[in-house]
Amino acid sequence: MYQNPILYADYSDPDVIRVGEDYYMVASSFTYLPGVPLLHSRDLVHWEIINYCVRSLPFEKYNRPSHGSGTWAPSIRFHEGTFYVFIPLPDEGIYVATSTDPYGEFKLHCLHEVKGWIDPCPFWDEDGRAYMVFAYANSRCGIKHRLDLVEIDPQCTKVLSEPMTIFDGEQLAPTTEGPKLYQYEGYYYILMPSGGVATGWQSVLRSKSIKGPYEYRIVMHQGNTDINGPHQGGWVTAVDGKHWFLHFQDVHELGRIIHLQPMCFNNGWPFIGAEQNGDGIGEPVRKWRLPAMGESEYKIATSDDFTEDRLGLQWQWQANPKDFFYSVKGHKGLRLFCLSNETRDNLLWYAPNALTQIPQHQAFSMTAKVRLQGHKKGDMAAIGIIGHKYAYLGMEKTESGHALSLYTGTVTEKNFEGKAVETLSVSLPYEGDTVTLRLEVFESKMYRFAWSTDGVRFNFLGESQPLTRASWTGAKLCLWSGNKLNCLSEGYGEYEFIHIEDRSNS
Repeated sequence: MYQNPILYADYSDPDVIRVGEDYYMVASSFTYLPGVPLLHSRDLVHWEIINYCVRSLPFEKYNRPSHGSGTWAPSIRFHEGTFYVFIPLPDEGIYVATSTDPYGEFKLHCLHEVKGWIDPCPFWDEDGRAYMVFAYANSRCGIKHRLDLVEIDPQCTKVLSEPMTIFDGEQLAPTTEGPKLYQYEGYYYILMPSGGVATGWQSVLRSKSIKGPYEYRIVMHQGNTDINGPHQGGWVTAVDGKHWFLHFQDVHELGRIIHLQPMCFNNGWPFIGAEQNGDGIGEPVRKWRLPAMGESEYKIATSDDFTEDRLGLQWQWQANPKDFFYSVKGHKGLRLFCLSNETRDNLLWYAPNALTQIPQHQAFSMTAKVRLQGHKKGDMAAIGIIGHKYAYLGMEKTESGHALSLYTGTVTEKNFEGKAVETLSVSLPYEGDTVTLRLEVFESKMYRFAWSTDGVRFNFLGESQPLTRASWTGAKLCLWSGNKLNCLSEGYGEYEFIHIEDRSNS
């Protein structure tokens, strides 16, 4: 048996395919780069990160944090030996990342420059023609309930037709998005979420023609369960012919976590989950039989001792990666340089060089041994959490020596670079240049910081903080070095290790 969620982690807007006996999943990542993580599994339950489909984004604005923008809900397909990942940038257009090797480099190109098109999914028909179904971003173009279809060239380099509307859910299915297009036993099926992220449901469209008309049906909803908004994901058929549906649940502070549902067909319609209340619509299951006895040792890396010559795949920056942000070669641990901010005050919310990680548990601790090699007043090396209310604790070089400084931040404008204010909550004088810092996140959705001189006995510092989400994402763990006075400095923070421990009760 397996238990949902299969990943208590913010792999938002998942899509999944099978190639041979291997399963591949992609997810959105917004302003965090490298973007669009590619995960691999042999049983649909245990996953590992193997790559990213986007190394950086080819626009100057992504050299700074662009919260709520960037890479939205992607789709992945395998066609004639090539992996295609369709990626919407809601402000710039539809992009496609391609590779013949899922572990190799993906090349990114623009399919169509446009604002407001999102959630694209390609489809190659039996006659050799190719299509793309997509939705619209209400925040960019004022539409949130319509699915359109365009023809594209089979190499996915350009759009060949004007969009035609194949579904308008203004009354029937408001906030319709995330379409995934399939063909099965004579029907075209479009699986789509409706009703909004937190409280919506999973719908299906069905037609004998790719251009419609389409019939509509709700195939999974929350029902009497405690799994809210069960929707938006991908359908995959296992090696044994059984069908599965991978989707998210919005748990707000920690983002959109991943569930796996059994799926079958009833009178030509998909049925997802299990009947639990007699209404004829599937509800998500908490436990079910494993799809296969696969490679159960697969897991997402979290802790890091930084002994490799490059960063682990669990790490993402808050903007386009730059080599001058860090160093992992020729010394012990990870060095993050105390950079200034060229465009804004040096606040964490504005920092492109904030190194982030997606939390993988409901409750956990993160412990880091940190040494500050400060060169100028204001140099700081810290650990923290990024959200609309955030905090970080670190060692800071002050006028009188080193101090342990706890900063708290509040985001007042949440999109793009936005606007934030920070307060120095605690400043504790500290002897020496090395400290072990700890962050503890509780199931109560609160967190607090602690520090230690020996890594054994810890002292709590400051008040507990509320866990909050970021823009379209859950809260992110982070490591960050910078100069709080925004001075040019050659200082750096050296992180000997990061250790993350699961402390969830469930």
